Amino acid sequence: MTAKHSGGELWDNRKSQAASWFADLRDQLCTKLESLEPEGARFERKKWRRGDGSEDQGGGEMSMLHGQTFEKAGVHISVVHGEFSEDFRAQVDGAQDDPRFWAAGISVIIHPRNPLAPTAHMNTRMMVTTKGWFGGGGDLTPMVQRARSAEHEDTIDFHKAYKAACDKHDPGYYPKFKDACDSYFFLPHRDEMRGTGGIFYDHFDSGDWEADFAFTRDVGSAFVDVYPEIAARRINLPFTEADRAEQLQQRGRYVEFNLLYDRGTMFGLKTGGNVESILSSMPPMVSWP
Repeated sequence: MTAKHSGGELWDNRKSQAASWFADLRDQLCTKLESLEPEGARFERKKWRRGDGSEDQGGGEMSMLHGQTFEKAGVHISVVHGEFSEDFRAQVDGAQDDPRFWAAGISVIIHPRNPLAPTAHMNTRMMVTTKGWFGGGGDLTPMVQRARSAEHEDTIDFHKAYKAACDKHDPGYYPKFKDACDSYFFLPHRDEMRGTGGIFYDHFDSGDWEADFAFTRDVGSAFVDVYPEIAARRINLPFTEADRAEQLQQRGRYVEFNLLYDRGTMFGLKTGGNVESILSSMPPMVSWP
């Protein structure tokens, strides 16, 4: 079986296109989020390298914002390659016979300061082993109970944006990927959803790489278009101490999911990723009753 990560002009070009797109999407989102900071807070960027430096295994760049509007926001990109560990390769499609891999992506987590503004997460990625595929999606996590419903304006607009992105490619995508999101972002030990959903897909390979890449671009662009609009209408609303307390408690649920169930967290840690970047999804302040 041919290892697609090993190169060839076709796959080298595809990798380059994907990595460039993730970096461009990072720039677009950072600019929009910075525009909502009244005191001019800016993302600080920090590069990192995978491994101990003895050989090139790729790396990435963190972009972190601690502002007045966004208490903590991370927009990170990475392009890494190497070999999966023996105990992990069995869990990755196409890595059982050849442990080498290449992966690139963007990962976003946004924690607004105002409890009435929802937390949001988004990532898109391209993975290459002996197979090649895309994955990703985005989801919304309102912090106060009165916003945690499918009928809330923020949830309606968020899902509308993702439905439009999906329908552009296949009307079957949205219901399929929405259900996958609802199933994935669920806390079994709490018997509750993490938030109000979105879409989630993985191992996405229709057989048409160009079409799959176009879909993944639209997934990322939908988030960049809709989330800043949602945040903008909430960040200056008055809130109470009870709202803040509810936000901190809900953030606790966010931590529980990311540490217990999140595949991206596990993937990053098991493949020698940057721990600071991987765990940057954790909220800046949190409480458990």
